[in-house]
Amino acid sequence: MSDLPRKAVTRTAKLAALPLGFAGRATWGLGKRIVGESAELVGRELQQRTAEQLFKVLGELKGGAMKFGQALSVFESALPEEVAGPYRAALTKLQEAAPPMPTRTVHSVLAERLGADWRELFEEFEDKPSAAASIGQVHRGVWHDGREVAVKVQYPGAGEALLSDLNQLSRFARLLGPLVPGIDVKPLITELKDRVSEELDYSLEAQAQEVHAEEFADDPDVVVPAVVHQCEQVLVTEWIEGVPLSEIISDGTQEQRDRAGQLLARFLFSGPARTGLLHADPHPGNFRLLPGSPDGEDDWRLGVLDFGTVDRLPAGLPTPIGDSLRMTLDGDAEAVYDLLRAEGFVKESIELDPDAVLDYLLPIIEPARADEFTFTRSWMRSQAARIADPRSPAHQLGKQLNLPPAYLLIHRVTLSTIGVLCQLGATVRLREELEEWLPGFVPLEEESEAPEAEVDEAEGPEESVAGA
Repeated sequence: MSDLPRKAVTRTAKLAALPLGFAGRATWGLGKRIVGESAELVGRELQQRTAEQLFKVLGELKGGAMKFGQALSVFESALPEEVAGPYRAALTKLQEAAPPMPTRTVHSVLAERLGADWRELFEEFEDKPSAAASIGQVHRGVWHDGREVAVKVQYPGAGEALLSDLNQLSRFARLLGPLVPGIDVKPLITELKDRVSEELDYSLEAQAQEVHAEEFADDPDVVVPAVVHQCEQVLVTEWIEGVPLSEIISDGTQEQRDRAGQLLARFLFSGPARTGLLHADPHPGNFRLLPGSPDGEDDWRLGVLDFGTVDRLPAGLPTPIGDSLRMTLDGDAEAVYDLLRAEGFVKESIELDPDAVLDYLLPIIEPARADEFTFTRSWMRSQAARIADPRSPAHQLGKQLNLPPAYLLIHRVTLSTIGVLCQLGATVRLREELEEWLPGFVPLEEESEAPEAEVDEAEGPEESVAGA
């Protein structure tokens, strides 16, 4: 019955061929050097050929291969333009589609999970998938009560495929690392493996989506489709129309880019504060730009999909993040250093120069310094190069810093979101969102100085309470 296990040998062979291809191209590169071509030119061409093969293979597979490709794709803006350009189309494809599951397999899953009379639950059901991703594909339909719905059907054997692919990829993570400067690929693969069981459990996804849908139900800026029905391997939610963010990245107007970027930043920072959950899969395929808001005041809203991967943060984002950002902007090197050491970012066994740590952090948080900041691929490339260059002080210092487990997913989501903002080329009022939603960014004494709402003197205290 399973499409994925049946092709396991082929999948493994394709992934196993990647390191062989890398080795072959390295030999080819050595030959080019021998005949006199410059190391920089040969290295660039070698990187381009490697990337083309990698994303071609990842784009042909589902499971962990595609999951890894989607996670990498948001860092495309960190790559040199001459390398990223040729396979940007392949990256976009990774964010939006995968080879579809046979119709008979879809019907078998629906019959097994919804019952033999599953068609009676729908007024309409489209056999052709409208979207396909790493562990399931989405079909459009009309529920028996007339609501348009998205029906996510999990691939049989998806769990085995995810783990098999990620195990295979982790074996040659060292070879993949140079493709994305400043990103350590091995922890990324490890973290994806750690999240497999959650991703496969549609009941957890339904719970996370219901919490968001309820919280954002009347929000003028963010739309989260409600959950209609959920059972093992099947998740039915309301359908939302909209333009995929990948299309905004490739063809959107500047107005659309800026609006999408502002709303993406707002959702990233407001979500944990409002729901206690962090949407942890921020690649463009999971977002839509929807025309028109309910009150007609804004032209575009952000539709958010796929809550299969979330970080549970009951108290919202950790206050030390906001504290350290504020202290860094204030130039308080000693306070920043003490806080990072207390949180485990600086191990007790080493001593670092507080001023050097501050210098390391300042460019990273540059977007928070201005009232508005334009995220660009060139800015992302400069940041990646600064941290990835083994000769740079930033690289040497970065190797000595530690990332505590509690911050791992928050760190990846933040970097991924910045990557998407750079792909959009969006101008965003990031500081505005930080001040509104990030605990610790605005000192408590400043918050307490905010003027209280005035009470009409004509009203007595009882009247005020009654009218509240």
